[in-house]
Amino acid sequence: MAYDLIGRPWEEAKTLLESEGVEFQTEISRPSRDFFKTDSNCLYVVRERRIADGTLLVTLVAKQKKLEKEVF
Repeated sequence: MAYDLIGRPWEEAKTLLESEGVEFQTEISRPSRDFFKTDSNCLYVVRERRIADGTLLVTLVAKQKKLEKEVF
């Protein structure tokens, strides 16, 4: 069964998967540089795929924090 989780907040997607009884694992993708600050408490789904054992692997990323304006 295909799920349309892409772009959803993780908490919403997790609730959906648990209510359907889907076995899943998560992985968090992080940027290789820390130029853009992220909020690790605000995760979103960017990828979903089935792995060999039938488990759904869900890839998450953290939302980018808003830039603070510098006052000169």
